[in-house]
Amino acid sequence: MPHHIHSIDLWEAGELKIQWVRSHMPLLESIEEDFRRDQPFKGLRIALSVHLEAKTAHLCEVLAAGGAEMYITGSNPLSTQDDVAAALVHEGLNVFAIHGASEQEYEDDIRQVLKVGPNLIIDDGGDLVSMIHNEFPELVSGVIGGCEETTTGILRLRAMDRAGALRFPMMLVNDADCKHLFDNRYGTGQSVWDGILRTTNLIVAGKKVVVAGYGWCGKGVAMRAKGLGAEVLVTEVDPVKALEAVMDGFQVMPMAQAAPLGDLFITVTGCEGVITPAHFPLMKDGAILCNAGHFDVEVDVAALRREAVSRREARRNIEAFTLPGGKTLYLLGEGRLVNLAAGDGHPAEIMDMSFAIQALCARFLAEHRGEVLPRLNNVPRSIDEDVARRSLAAWNVRIDALTEAQRKYIYG
Repeated sequence: MPHHIHSIDLWEAGELKIQWVRSHMPLLESIEEDFRRDQPFKGLRIALSVHLEAKTAHLCEVLAAGGAEMYITGSNPLSTQDDVAAALVHEGLNVFAIHGASEQEYEDDIRQVLKVGPNLIIDDGGDLVSMIHNEFPELVSGVIGGCEETTTGILRLRAMDRAGALRFPMMLVNDADCKHLFDNRYGTGQSVWDGILRTTNLIVAGKKVVVAGYGWCGKGVAMRAKGLGAEVLVTEVDPVKALEAVMDGFQVMPMAQAAPLGDLFITVTGCEGVITPAHFPLMKDGAILCNAGHFDVEVDVAALRREAVSRREARRNIEAFTLPGGKTLYLLGEGRLVNLAAGDGHPAEIMDMSFAIQALCARFLAEHRGEVLPRLNNVPRSIDEDVARRSLAAWNVRIDALTEAQRKYIYG
């Protein structure tokens, strides 16, 4: 049984959050209607590990409406919202997650959702897929397939695929156009700054903001920083992305050069060791560090804790580290995803699109079981276009269609 024992007040607070996002997620509403009618997941168990907040809860409701038996955990200990988890438990769904879980508790919760023998996996960061292969190989044969939400998870999947270790099909949800073009750029761009601003209550205009990584997420963060009046510096390892940042009007330089200049640092790379002990002594007294990548390894938090002569809580979700010599650096949200550890994550309308792709890909796998190869699979173009058309309809936007003559001209 799930380990949550919740008060009525707690689940009611969570239900209010879920009601709010339901009213702003029309794509999932339309998909839920389809799922209730067609029951694509009847008799199937779905294991889900996604940041457990209200928008994720609504995705769980939609999958359950399609007949799925849901087993739910979070994908980050600090992003789980206990009131939302309590609301899902009250609805009868199986939830194993609690805010602020220790690493051991977090891993044990993942084990709990895997022990049921899932048929489908909805993953965010790759923890479910990695653990079922490593610790529950006897359950792998029962998995029809899975869907991966984020860049970091896809990097882990590609490593598994190269090693020949992946034993069931995975849909690369993050690579779908209606995911990374909107969720990564506009969702991350807005929600990262929402988390930073509500946590620090400081002005951005006039500050030097260092954005590490200029992928789709980094583009969104840099664009919003510029709009808030910051001077934006970009660090990169990819020459093409670096050139793109230059042509977008940003200064590009190595982190060692940016370290003494920045007032606020945001890592958005999906890699480890982006800000290291080599950079800490170079930074200004009072510099603020945060991470918008999936795992808390982009800023070397462990090294920061080792090297600090003292630590204190400066404000909720802000820890002050005093270094030898008296300089103080501030870390937001323990170096975890700042938009979720210190905020509510992406806007509902953005996650409506991303979770619509998740839901439709899960249905695709269920309906094509045995036909999809055990490898990394792109999201079918038909699903991308379905989500785009549903979004346009929800926004009351109409577009042209090719005439038959135009179609022949283009496609022959």
